[in-house]
Amino acid sequence: MTGAAISKGHVFVVAAPSGTGKTTLCRQILAKDKGLELSVSHTTRKPRQGEEDGVHYHFVDTKRFRELVDADAFLEHADYGGNAYGTSWNAIDQPLSEGRDVVLEIEVQGAEQVRNRQEDAYLIFLLPPSLTILEDRLRGRGTDDEDVIQRRMALVDRELEAAKHFDFAVVNDDLGVAVEQVLQVIGAVRDGREAEVSAHRREPVLASWESKAGRG
Repeated sequence: MTGAAISKGHVFVVAAPSGTGKTTLCRQILAKDKGLELSVSHTTRKPRQGEEDGVHYHFVDTKRFRELVDADAFLEHADYGGNAYGTSWNAIDQPLSEGRDVVLEIEVQGAEQVRNRQEDAYLIFLLPPSLTILEDRLRGRGTDDEDVIQRRMALVDRELEAAKHFDFAVVNDDLGVAVEQVLQVIGAVRDGREAEVSAHRREPVLASWESKAGRG
């Protein structure tokens, strides 16, 4: 007698403009939902204070990153803020085959590639309360110089346009509320109850955000 077949896990992508708070949000959803596993990305940027190789990112140099790109080792990869980021196929294949759900905390450019290469992934776009608050957050965290901040803000319009290709959207105004909303989406997808989280579908959230927040 053979055991029951293991159902394949889900891929949940959380993407947002830099400074929106996706890293903090992802840490909290992982702490609250032990059925989620974070995919650790590769990056060419230098570690920030407190970051560990293999835990927060796989830190590699540009030469090694390009070798991985040429070997088609990445599900997605993108250049952002002067650095390269990528999610390897290895980071998701094993947990998915074992029935575990994987969270990809990635840049918006990378999420667009996931949509094309992993069609059953669920894409969640995290919005800042407003663009003014987003810029204030980038300055307030004190990790980037002015040139980097300006480059990142210049990308926001393109990123917001890309949000129209996501499945769900959540505004990170109150972190606790945003965390619960993302967990609601994940739970509904797992249980086949997506219709119950229609309020978090991308269309109504983006329309409301654009009318209220925009560039305010």
